[in-house]
Amino acid sequence: MRSRLTDVGYRSIFTAATRRERIANFEAYWAYSVGHDGEILQNQKDLVKKRDTLAGFQADPVRSRRPLADPARFYRNNVIMQDDPRTLDRKTLLLTFLYKFARHEYVGISAAWERTERMTESTSMLAKIGLYHLCEEFSHMRLFQEIFRTFHLDQVEWVPLGKWMSRMYRLFPMFPEAMLAPPAFVSELMGLTVYGHIDGVLDEILADEPEARERVRALLREVMTDEVAHVGQRRNFLGPLGLRAARLMVESMYRAFFRDIPETTRLFNVEQMVRDGKAFDYSTIAPEMLAKSWVPSYCRASA
Repeated sequence: MRSRLTDVGYRSIFTAATRRERIANFEAYWAYSVGHDGEILQNQKDLVKKRDTLAGFQADPVRSRRPLADPARFYRNNVIMQDDPRTLDRKTLLLTFLYKFARHEYVGISAAWERTERMTESTSMLAKIGLYHLCEEFSHMRLFQEIFRTFHLDQVEWVPLGKWMSRMYRLFPMFPEAMLAPPAFVSELMGLTVYGHIDGVLDEILADEPEARERVRALLREVMTDEVAHVGQRRNFLGPLGLRAARLMVESMYRAFFRDIPETTRLFNVEQMVRDGKAFDYSTIAPEMLAKSWVPSYCRASA
């Protein structure tokens, strides 16, 4: 994903923006969301265009020609690492890492969903954006399950986190927006960083599975296209103090999160991930993803 420059210049995601600019960008993001996702299917935690995209993948399934040597090792280690991670092959490590990362996402969005109300004519624009955002995240969970099915892992379910971690995720949406906004933004930035680094290792780890590799990349980039927009959308909530706090949080949040996933250091360079988070701008995103995604106006050098 990295070093694919576009013909449009971009500023850092930490570029300052006025309140008026941020309001205008919320309106632009809402218009983008409706056009990008179509009608919300709230009872199904889904969106019309996301449903259709998943159906397209499922109608043309791709399955790896070389199933994992020992699928039981995935199921034994995907929730909590039971084996020495040095003994797992890199395909299994990649899949257990993806499960652990996505599981945190699932628990977080499930907790947030419990506090949402049905959309009505009087629902505010920001609340509508939040509902669309959550439905997009639930659609990502379905795409991740399709990645697992690509490797004949058909029994993957999202297991709840432990008691204390689950309680933390339930409490998190109750915080005032001023407290919630910086860590929520950094979480989105971290997700995009992770997916970019996964994209970067696919050629090596799946070198012997070209068809499965390209299917995984296509599924992953559907997720990444949304995450590119989510980073900008969450950045829009940050005023000057929130922006400063978020910038300070990047390194500590990244390191704390990855410390709990032992696969991380076997697959990725954590130091590079931290640097990428701190230095993020949209010039590192593939042009074909940018063409389908959304970028805040104040992050475009030509704006």
